[in-house]
Amino acid sequence: MPSVIDLREPSHLHFVTGTLAQNAVREVVDALAVRHAFEYSIGVMPITVAALMTPKWIARKLDLPVQATHLIVPGFCEVGIETLRSQVAVDVVVGPNDCRDMAELFGEKRPEVDLSGYDIEIIAEINHAPRLDRDEFIATALKLVDDGADRIDVGCDPAARFESIADYVDALVSRGIQVSIDTFDPWEAEAACRAGASLVLSVNSHNREHAPRWGAEVVVIPDSPTDLTSLDETIAYLKQRNVPMRLDPILEPIGSGLAASIVRYSTVRQRYPQLPMMMGIGNVTELTDADSAGINTVLLGLCQELGIQSVLTTQVINWARSSVRECDHARRLVHASVKNGIPPKNLSDQLVLLRDRKLSPFTEATLEGLSRAIKDNNYRLFAQDEVIHLVSRQLHLSDEDPFRLFERLLQNPISDNVDRGHAFYLGYEMAKASVALTLGKQYEQDRALNWGFLTRREDLHRLARSSRHGKPT
Repeated sequence: MPSVIDLREPSHLHFVTGTLAQNAVREVVDALAVRHAFEYSIGVMPITVAALMTPKWIARKLDLPVQATHLIVPGFCEVGIETLRSQVAVDVVVGPNDCRDMAELFGEKRPEVDLSGYDIEIIAEINHAPRLDRDEFIATALKLVDDGADRIDVGCDPAARFESIADYVDALVSRGIQVSIDTFDPWEAEAACRAGASLVLSVNSHNREHAPRWGAEVVVIPDSPTDLTSLDETIAYLKQRNVPMRLDPILEPIGSGLAASIVRYSTVRQRYPQLPMMMGIGNVTELTDADSAGINTVLLGLCQELGIQSVLTTQVINWARSSVRECDHARRLVHASVKNGIPPKNLSDQLVLLRDRKLSPFTEATLEGLSRAIKDNNYRLFAQDEVIHLVSRQLHLSDEDPFRLFERLLQNPISDNVDRGHAFYLGYEMAKASVALTLGKQYEQDRALNWGFLTRREDLHRLARSSRHGKPT
């Protein structure tokens, strides 16, 4: 993030930009100057796109007003900025890539909150582990650990005994991975614990007599979700035999008693404030027709407030395929929220996947101004106000349908510049713009849509194309 500008009295900020962004920069800076009481000037450099500037180039072309106290350059100039700083006698500040984010330079955002801390363990279950060969099982486990899992839970198959369980458990333990075993079969539990598993899921009145000989911590559950008396009895039984335990009152799916089960977690926490607890969250994430990120965050928030120190998650169904990574981000978010006594808002964009935090549209006047200022036949795309805008020299087309928009472009004389490569490029960018409009995301030409922690890097194809081919810039 750009550093906050240290304003002095009097302050005169000189902003440099390209010809295309000058109107947008002026709109943004006008408002900031009023709020923060500074004088300013805008230097429109002899280049259309500010992203193409370099500090060395700016130093050659710069006409700095004598009254300037600060020089603000675009964010793309961060590399090599010392070259410019050594040649001017004012503070040089690297601004954001997008002028609409200029307010960040003046501290118009919440202070950064440390999101490195967490205290909830993520247990990632590998369902039906016996159906995987050993190498596939190991690879799956390593991927889950890489995604943020602290422990791998080996899910057994109730229909058949897992004869090779010790070998599978040892393969993980020997790699330094904590392992739990998910079974009601005492033989499987004992074999897994001898191989190094340190947690058994789960124990109730039906198998608790075997727990003392496993030498491992166990997860205690009630005989049926609503039977807390059976939970109390199993806890007492294991306490008498010094078996370490964590408690799981069982989270029920929506429609089967979700609200009541959350109350049970609260009740059990009050009854046993000193005992660790676990929540199996897959019953909600896997059994709800909704993307799992928001659900995981809310459930992790409940765990944080109730002092539930571990969650068991699965990622079997497609809409929950990234649950472990979601839980890893969510546990940090809710930890910071509870620790600081603030809502988990404006702390991170990593779990804002479907839509963006905010949209920063240009005004219609700015887009019209661009079409008058542009001196070439290259294309600039914008997605806002429910339509896609295509702007070029003396051209401003807009339509909610990218196919109609492209057809209108081909009917214009400027379309002589549209070769096959250009058509593919515009089609690709219009598809992204259409997705952004559908979901309410910010579209920036030649940049990947922001999908939070799922965002994939996208090369700047526009900047790599040759200008003699009429590259979009």
